[in-house]
Parts: sequence; structure tokens; C-alpha cells
Amino acid sequence: MNVVAIVVVALCLSAAPLPAPVRAPERLDPVAARPRGKWYLAENGHAVYCYGPVMLVRQANGGLARVATFCKGDQTIVPLKD
Repeated sequence: MNVVAIVVVALCLSAAPLPAPVRAPERLDPVAARPRGKWYLAENGHAVYCYGPVMLVRQANGGLARVATFCKGDQTIVPLKD
């Protein structure tokens, strides 16, 4: 009986899949993400750096104004000089 049990255990162990070898994680140097933006000339004459697209928005007098969006600092929309 012992011989039969040993043979069964040996067959089960030989059929078991081997675990994959553990690899050490690769060391990657962290790279700071740089938001891509562009410099624009604001309507007041100052240069502003904005990350968003340039859009046309309606003015109160019915005309259209070209604005840059998501600018550096606390400005969301900056009117541009044409």
C-alpha cells in the first residue's frame, strides 16, 4: 500500500507545473512629465504660456475674440492680440 501511495504522489508532483522564476524589477529613472504648451502674445502685450487650444469665443458686443486656454498661473482664458 505504501508503494502505491508513493507512486501516486510522485506522478502528481511530476505533473504539477513549475512556477515561473521571479525576476527583479527593472530600475527605471523617473522622468518628469512636461506639459506641452506654447507662448502667445496676450491682448495686454504680455507673453503668456498656455497648454490648451486656441478658441474663438463670442464677445458681449456680438463679435468673436481669439483666446488661448489653460494658461500658466491662475488664468483659464486669455484674450490674444491678433
